[in-house]
Amino acid sequence: MLIFEKKITVSTEDLDARNHVNNVRYVQWVQDIAEENWIDNTSVLIRDTYYWVMLSHHIQYKAEAVLGDDLLLKTFVTKAEGLRSTRIVEIYNKNTSKLLSSSETIWCLMSHDTHKPTRITQEIIDLFK
Repeated sequence: MLIFEKKITVSTEDLDARNHVNNVRYVQWVQDIAEENWIDNTSVLIRDTYYWVMLSHHIQYKAEAVLGDDLLLKTFVTKAEGLRSTRIVEIYNKNTSKLLSSSETIWCLMSHDTHKPTRITQEIIDLFK
């Protein structure tokens, strides 16, 4: 399984009224890193042919992050078959290595031509192994 990583630093825009990272921000980071991983691993031709839609999303919050924390986001695909792909995203405090949140998202591959679900090709599966 191919792991894709991204580092970010918590900014004031990420905070809620308690001065901790807002839960909605974690969800946004999950979507952002999934998209960045897709763009990083695929060609323009593949991206012009296919896109993903989220079918379900489960996130667990384990610890808080605050202003200035350096975070490490890791994502990887655990399953890709038929129309669906399962992606994990883990968010760690980079300085302490503490897991702050983990998520599992089920995505469906869509055709740009038909805007309908389409089978995941072996070429796409191989890009994320």
